[in-house]
Amino acid sequence: MILARDGSSIDGTAYEDVVHLAQRAPDWLDDAVSVWTTFGLALFAVLIVVGWWQARRAGAVAAVTAMVVPVVVVLSYGVDMVVKLAVREDRPCQSLHVRTLEACPAPGDWSFPSNHAAIAAGAALALLFVSRRLGAVAVLAALAMGVSRVWVGAHYPHDVLAGVVVGGLVALVAMLVLRQRVQELARWLTTKRVGARLFTA
Repeated sequence: MILARDGSSIDGTAYEDVVHLAQRAPDWLDDAVSVWTTFGLALFAVLIVVGWWQARRAGAVAAVTAMVVPVVVVLSYGVDMVVKLAVREDRPCQSLHVRTLEACPAPGDWSFPSNHAAIAAGAALALLFVSRRLGAVAVLAALAMGVSRVWVGAHYPHDVLAGVVVGGLVALVAMLVLRQRVQELARWLTTKRVGARLFTA
């Protein structure tokens, strides 16, 4: 039997307050939040593509920086999953037995940290290295994603905060390391046929 942790003692009361508020909210608001929390990550994919497309016009260094963003997102997700499997915290809907907008996942689908928050934060911070404007949009979208995960009942607030920290730290470290090697990598890629096409505006 796998031992699981109960995170309700940390901020279970705050979680219940948000969930109960969602139950009293207008249907249109709950529907909008549910759609966002389910499909909102697609916006980050769009922002990443737009960032790369714009960066191509700024030169090979900018284009390489933009190309690394999806890799950073995958790394953020991977690190988050490692932490999730190590901590093994039950979902709040399992520990507190509350009615939520999102169906309660099966046992073993751990809660801490939030994958959605880690992916969103990782993408947002990495995009700031590509474009401040796109990064700012992504930061706002990441905040909205984090709030939505608590609103629909999928995560405790501390799950979301931890996901933001994990994704943000992974992105920050990865982008700072890239900054030290980006010119060298850009020169190497521009000598390749595929690389030259990727950087051609």
